[in-house]
Amino acid sequence: MQLTTHETGPLDAQPSDRLFDQVSDPLWEFSPYPPIADYGFLSDCEVTALVAPGGSIEWMCLPRLDSPSVFGSLLDRDAGWFRFGPEDATVPADRRYLPGTMVLETSWNLGDGWIIVRDCLVMGPWRHSHPDRTTHVRPPTDYDAEHTLLRMVHCVGGAVQLTLDCEPAFDYGRRRGRWRHTEQGYHQAVIQPEGEDLALTLTSDIRIGLEGPSARARTLLREGDTRYCALSWGSRKPPKDYDEAYRRLTWTSHHWQHWLARGSFPDHRWRPYLSRSALTLKGLTFAPTGAIAAAATTSLPETPRGERNWDYRFSWIRDATFALWGLFTLGFEWEASDYFAFLTDVVERDEGNIRIVYGIDGRSDIDEHVLDHLHGYQGARPVRVGNAAHEQVQHDVWGVVLDSLYLHTRSRDRLDERVWQMARRQVEHALEHWREPDCGIWEIRSEPKHFTSSKLLCWVAADRGARMARLREDADTARMWQKAADEIHADIIANALDERGVFCQHYETTALDASVLLMPLLRFLPPDDPRIRATVLAIADELTRDGLVLRYRVDETEDGLAGEEGAFTLCSFWLVSALSEIGEHRRARDLCEKVLSYASPLLLYAEEIDPRSGRHMGNFPQAFTHLALINAVMHVVKNEQAAQRMAINGGATVSPRPD
Repeated sequence: MQLTTHETGPLDAQPSDRLFDQVSDPLWEFSPYPPIADYGFLSDCEVTALVAPGGSIEWMCLPRLDSPSVFGSLLDRDAGWFRFGPEDATVPADRRYLPGTMVLETSWNLGDGWIIVRDCLVMGPWRHSHPDRTTHVRPPTDYDAEHTLLRMVHCVGGAVQLTLDCEPAFDYGRRRGRWRHTEQGYHQAVIQPEGEDLALTLTSDIRIGLEGPSARARTLLREGDTRYCALSWGSRKPPKDYDEAYRRLTWTSHHWQHWLARGSFPDHRWRPYLSRSALTLKGLTFAPTGAIAAAATTSLPETPRGERNWDYRFSWIRDATFALWGLFTLGFEWEASDYFAFLTDVVERDEGNIRIVYGIDGRSDIDEHVLDHLHGYQGARPVRVGNAAHEQVQHDVWGVVLDSLYLHTRSRDRLDERVWQMARRQVEHALEHWREPDCGIWEIRSEPKHFTSSKLLCWVAADRGARMARLREDADTARMWQKAADEIHADIIANALDERGVFCQHYETTALDASVLLMPLLRFLPPDDPRIRATVLAIADELTRDGLVLRYRVDETEDGLAGEEGAFTLCSFWLVSALSEIGEHRRARDLCEKVLSYASPLLLYAEEIDPRSGRHMGNFPQAFTHLALINAVMHVVKNEQAAQRMAINGGATVSPRPD
């Protein structure tokens, strides 16, 4: 692994995390890799990018978010980058998103000068005239990705030396090309390695010099000066000058603001977290199909230099219920309908062989393999692409599908024949297999078990199926499925409780597992049932580290992997929701405030948080975490609103999730 001289972001000079005392490698203690939480996230709903604090694009896959990377220095410092910023500084004065947008603004105060850089993936008006000329299968909207990464700078005072350094490394860093100028002379260059279908065009009002695989430029900016550069791919022409670039950035900003304005957000101090979560989920949505990717990245480690490194650039079926609930709750019904359409497309196509995870285009062939040539983020290996979880047996999938169908039906107040036929097939599969062991919600890579959460979701399949049958006035089917739901319910009660009356991870253990926090959220038992209360409080008291929730304790669970892991942030948000359900409102509010305080400076979340250092770990940003955040925050907000109403007029609290 080579450490190149391009911008690497601020050094992570934090001492090695006490949670991982066995890790003493100086690459973790003094790393050229920026902390995961310090990255900014860009999206045009087809492509995503991560921007380091120092102004370098360090992760970007083309031509869509699950393609091989073009800029991959997030996983190896020599795997491609695109820096645009001041020459002699890597630590900005401030970073923020323009309010209500996915436009990232970075400010630099260099003592003798001040510049502001704005980055975005450009959104423009819909331009396709025929369905055969686009990959979109969802209904067209008024906007579309323009396949352009736009970077703009304004010098607001003094003088600053600006540099541009763009060195793509195609196919996860395995292939490089040579830039060549176009007829635009110094102001435009193109690169396309031999054998690659993808060509990149770099356009700028700065004179670009070429050095093999690198396109570089520098210029002195004085007060009032502006410059831009645009990296484009596809058929859309890049902006020809700064004024046109500015118009496109403005259009992009207005698009995001108009989209966010369609939502319904409470007038509450935590509204910014809800807004940023909504924008992040939209950014992780692949617009052509409506699928929501679990994260924008692959192989960001859950353990420093550990092996728990996975590719999350796919769409997990288990996210469906939470995605639909979150989108409906915030008023984004169009996006909920698009995601529901993606879900029903793959469920209908695959019938009895539903995978737990699909490609964002709906494909099921996402075989996992290792990229041995990459160093890995801070040395964490292996670096994986694809995900072998698609081959696992996980019985929660049928319940997730049924709950999603049920939520969608409630939102429409009707039950379509197509939806009903899908529901029938999924209930039948759940009832056929619920007695068998599986790999569980956490996708263990060891011997299958009778996981409580898997049985719970099989119960959900039968229970929601019975409810839908009653909506159809099919009394015989409703009775049959309700009887099956009651049998599964009784089996869980008989086998998953320990001597304390606490629900455990699986039938053969007394170990705790955060996934059983879904029990009150999915209405397995009333929230005031003593067994639910005991379970929630046991997890809060015994499955936490410094107040944050673990998935499970790795010394109690044989998951087929080595090493520790941090607290799973979505589990902490699940605990907030569960505490709210059982009436522990103050405790829920306090925990919610604590977990929100761990948000990145741009209000984003990775998969995990190290409770002792607050460092983010795992893939970033993670959709499931932001979905759980929406659920948790709305629980607390609605409880506070109910308490206010009770103080004024009397009344009872209202659960934010429909039964």
